[in-house]
Amino acid sequence: MQLLYSPTSPFARKVRVAMIELGLEDRIQLAAVDPWTDETLRGQNPLSKVPTLVTGDGEIIFDSRVICEYLDEIAGGGRLFPATGPDRWRALTAQALADGIGDAAVRVVAQEKRPAAEQHADQIARQRAAILAALDSLEDDAFDGRFGIGQIAVAAQLGYLDFRKVLDWRENRPILTEWYERVRRRPSMKASEPVE
Repeated sequence: MQLLYSPTSPFARKVRVAMIELGLEDRIQLAAVDPWTDETLRGQNPLSKVPTLVTGDGEIIFDSRVICEYLDEIAGGGRLFPATGPDRWRALTAQALADGIGDAAVRVVAQEKRPAAEQHADQIARQRAAILAALDSLEDDAFDGRFGIGQIAVAAQLGYLDFRKVLDWRENRPILTEWYERVRRRPSMKASEPVE
């Protein structure tokens, strides 16, 4: 299998963390690509987005949520994704919340890369408000000891907020800060730290 990814993408990082947590790193070749310029990626994924997984059978799977669930299934299932019931919906909702943080953060970063006169302050403010509200929600919902898909997604996005210096998310969030400081030391998180 081959994972097309960007070393700075929080969504690709989520997949890389899942891959390591599931013990699949020896089965997946990493191929760094630039989603903005690499036409090889568009040949595999018409959206030209990372991450994109090429399976051993040559099947193309994309979107970090789908890839993570696929990896969990080939690793035996139920390790990152609870099978059914309330635990499954909580995990998927935490993943969706984290992915929403990532979507908003990527938009803020894209706006801030534009010349100051071309930035849309109202869009930046709206995205930051969404991030802050999501972070407040996470502060009120302390995680248990599990490091499943919801926690992996949250950890990857918090790392991205730090990497891109989107905002100071730690202020007034001691529970989330303490949790992140613990999980960021996991081997899977260390091995997948974003780099330019």
